[in-house]
Amino acid sequence: MDATRQSIRLRDGRSLGFAEYGDPVGTPVFLFQGTPSTRLLHPDEGVTRSLGVRLLMLDRPGFGLSDFQPGRRLLDWPDDVAEVADLLGIQRFAVVGISGGGPYVAACAKKIPQRLTAAAISGGMGPTDVHGAMEGAPAQRRIGAFVARYAPWLVRPLLWLTSNPQRNPQRFFERNTAHNPSADQVLLAQPKVREMLTASYIEATRSGLRGYAWEVCIVAQPWGFRLEEISMEVQLWHGEEDTSTPLAMGQYMAEAMPRCRATFLPGEGHFLMFTHWGEILGALLQDTLVQSALV
Repeated sequence: MDATRQSIRLRDGRSLGFAEYGDPVGTPVFLFQGTPSTRLLHPDEGVTRSLGVRLLMLDRPGFGLSDFQPGRRLLDWPDDVAEVADLLGIQRFAVVGISGGGPYVAACAKKIPQRLTAAAISGGMGPTDVHGAMEGAPAQRRIGAFVARYAPWLVRPLLWLTSNPQRNPQRFFERNTAHNPSADQVLLAQPKVREMLTASYIEATRSGLRGYAWEVCIVAQPWGFRLEEISMEVQLWHGEEDTSTPLAMGQYMAEAMPRCRATFLPGEGHFLMFTHWGEILGALLQDTLVQSALV
């Protein structure tokens, strides 16, 4: 069985695709990738395995192997994660999210904290309606967030015209990463990283742009809860040179979440999940050990 091409059937009949990396009997950690992305975009598996982690990556609805979910809201995702965990025999687990996966970590921390041993957000997307939150982001991203919030019906055709991995994957890669700072560009210049990112972009939109467009709107519109309502501790990692999710956004989230343990890294960009994976995963495991001792 190919561990990167698995699927599971949920109670409502939807199929959810997922991949597993690392130690198959290790400490369970769910990693939520960015937008658009899939289970194929994973950090160093050698590090994951060496730390004794069973890393599970789910394709969110409409991406990769996962069926589209009409009317999906941000707070629907924790239910999917909990159901997958139940079906895999996992009682408690940690969650970590990068970029567009950050809001999904926040949703899990809000809705199912009793299932979580730890939570971390790396270069995560925050609410876009907060004053100054998009300061420092490229104009294309600022305009996209505005359209997704106030004219969501335009998002899908605009993505088809301007941001469609299926039309020209290499051009999409270049346009999507051209604004990234030098710290990211060093990583992105590595052939294996570039190939993995490109493959993930293609896989994310294999069934079209409906899932991509829907997710852009989910994050840009009201989330259905406030960060201030999250009761559990959440780690936040953010590069000070990040242009995809600007520093102001990370600072706002760090202040808004009552129990946020924030680490801001000078000279670092958006892809901290890859350059600091061992550090982030190690901190998650430390929190997991503390939680296990309290149970």
